[in-house]
Amino acid sequence: MDPMEEIRETFFLECEELLEALESGLLTLSEGEGDDETINAMFRAVHSVKGGAGAFALDDLVRFAHKFETTLDEVRAGRLEATEDLVKVFLRSADLLTDLVAAARDGGEADNETADTLIAEMKAFVGEDGDDADAASADASPQEELTEEEANFNPAMISLDLNIADASDEPSNTTYLIQFAPKTDLYLNGNEAGLLIRALSELGELEVSCDYSALPSLDQLDPEGAYMKWSIELTTDADLSDIQEIFEFAEGDCELEIEPKLDLDLDLDLGGGGVQEDLGNEQSLEGLNDEAAQADADTPVVGGEPSAEEKKSEAAPVDEPSSSGEQADEAKDVKKAPAAKAAAAAPKATVRVELDRVDRLINLVGELVINQAMLSQSVTEAGIAPSSSAATGLDELKQLTREIQESVMAIRAQPVKSLFQRMSRIVREAAAATDKSVRLKTEGEATEVDKTVIERLADPLTHMIRNAVDHGLESSEERIENGKSPEGVVRMSAAHRSGRVVIDVSDDGGGINRKRVKQIAIDKGLIPEDAKLSNSEIDNLLFMPGFSTAKEVSNLSGRGVGMDVVKRAIQALGGRITIASTPGEGTTFSISLPLTLAILDGMVLQVADQTVVVPLTSIVETLKPSTSDIHTLADSGNMVFVRGEFVPMIDVGAQLAYRDELTDFSSCVFLLTEKDDGSRTALAVDAIQDQRQVVIKGLEDNYGSVPGVAAATILGDGRIALILDTDRLVSATSQGGASIDPDYALVG
Repeated sequence: MDPMEEIRETFFLECEELLEALESGLLTLSEGEGDDETINAMFRAVHSVKGGAGAFALDDLVRFAHKFETTLDEVRAGRLEATEDLVKVFLRSADLLTDLVAAARDGGEADNETADTLIAEMKAFVGEDGDDADAASADASPQEELTEEEANFNPAMISLDLNIADASDEPSNTTYLIQFAPKTDLYLNGNEAGLLIRALSELGELEVSCDYSALPSLDQLDPEGAYMKWSIELTTDADLSDIQEIFEFAEGDCELEIEPKLDLDLDLDLGGGGVQEDLGNEQSLEGLNDEAAQADADTPVVGGEPSAEEKKSEAAPVDEPSSSGEQADEAKDVKKAPAAKAAAAAPKATVRVELDRVDRLINLVGELVINQAMLSQSVTEAGIAPSSSAATGLDELKQLTREIQESVMAIRAQPVKSLFQRMSRIVREAAAATDKSVRLKTEGEATEVDKTVIERLADPLTHMIRNAVDHGLESSEERIENGKSPEGVVRMSAAHRSGRVVIDVSDDGGGINRKRVKQIAIDKGLIPEDAKLSNSEIDNLLFMPGFSTAKEVSNLSGRGVGMDVVKRAIQALGGRITIASTPGEGTTFSISLPLTLAILDGMVLQVADQTVVVPLTSIVETLKPSTSDIHTLADSGNMVFVRGEFVPMIDVGAQLAYRDELTDFSSCVFLLTEKDDGSRTALAVDAIQDQRQVVIKGLEDNYGSVPGVAAATILGDGRIALILDTDRLVSATSQGGASIDPDYALVG
């Protein structure tokens, strides 16, 4: 690949992270919880996008990002208040910035009409003064239009900018020496040395010298290298923290030293022995410098002139070495503060790796798990004693294999934050399309899930969010009539439960009108008119193909396509979805998914002459009931009596057509499973063989979808075993034993 193309690809990858940071900051700001650091993070994100886009001559992106950045800078400087209306403009601007980045990456056409509209709206907030200042800044800063290499080769231009010093006639009370050496990462992250130095010039008077002795000849020059160093002398009445704040965005990307300068012209009475004589064995020049800085830091200044008492203090003889030493130590601590802060704020080192490489690694780990299982099987069949060295070594290999597998899976695990942030835009667009006031609230954004799961969840969640806004939430007028806030709330939460990840999408709308839902299903011929359905079964009608409660077709709904697609997509991930609704209070859709689609802990079972696997997370307990605990009820089929409760029973062998249904279950083992709604079912199998890790092999690509079967795996003896989906297996069987459409748990 061309080196420039690689850099371009890296830029767009970084844009994804920057846009996520921008979206996160805007959501925090919209909830009224933003602070200065939030604004700074948003400004830094837009600034970095603009800087990178300029390097690739992406003019449309640069133009819009520049205005976005300018408006954010007004908020950052306190000249513009982040009102609710302005935040809404920022949110729309972030959406457009995302579109512009995507258009630049994919070669699409930029939406300049929307960009012009948003730029005009931002100008209306900033006002003419802000526009003039923006233009003046651009005119006074020609090097912003240059590449970094051009700026580096024009130190005179940098010096010219530095003459924009604070013209205050008041004398500054402290002079600082600043040693500033950028690293390559500083420029890659969108910062510019010239801009940082110009920011320093706003604090006071500067004297700057540039050391470019390390600059190589042109044929040896690395365009991305950093060769220059700056020595800066700043005279200012600002605090040390103000200087550190300027370099806040560059922490970790440069070598930086800030220390107060000793003024040798101070009228200090050192006992008449001269500076060198009095320092003698007591203090070094550095110590005196630190002491002077400490004195300045502790001395209040009124009107820019020291008081008579302060002058007297300055003229006092230095006759307390121990005190001076303590002050010197304190001053040294002040010097160390920026370095300590930079070290604390430095991010953890990361490496960008293509997902295909990670997938290949995971596949190899899967094969390692299979081979480890084969070795275990061979050792068992050979009759090797468990206490032998071979068996012991095999146990250690098994433990090591599990640790490798968990570590590799952690590499592909990602927080759902990026997915949740993507949904905030869907909420805004759906709210605008339906003319409703809606707010999205999220919880558990740090919950980690396999990246493959996250990618395949985007479409189902989009349907669910649109459904919640369009059908779940009432209009503002209806909400006010019902005593609710005019603004509807859609909540998304994620959490780990029992080895699975559960994602809830809920709204505080009017809930499901079950009477109307049932009547629509009857009118569409989806269920018979005399069907007797429970509330849960009526709710599940929403997942039937062709079902829609919309009265007319719109951009969001009305075509009968949506929730059935959601259910099939979730089931394809080995998950399940349930509905809970309370009239007048709202509806919650719960999605339960496996943490990974690669490896799971399963229980190996024998059913007839076949071997199947059931995920451990699906099993509550195993039972071996007596014959007296097994009953056949007229309307409910076979039941097993478990601690005072009759639990429906399924003959797994008969359900999978491995054999005819049993009449005697005395020799069977029962697996007690529980669904999200709390209902329990007992699965009858012939025997339990083992508990082990198994590698998931999908059936859809090579065979097709099988009701009640989630996937397949390869056992240690080389045989193929089916991995059961217990929820779908239960849903595919009525309590009377008759099979029904496996996609819908409806009982006639």
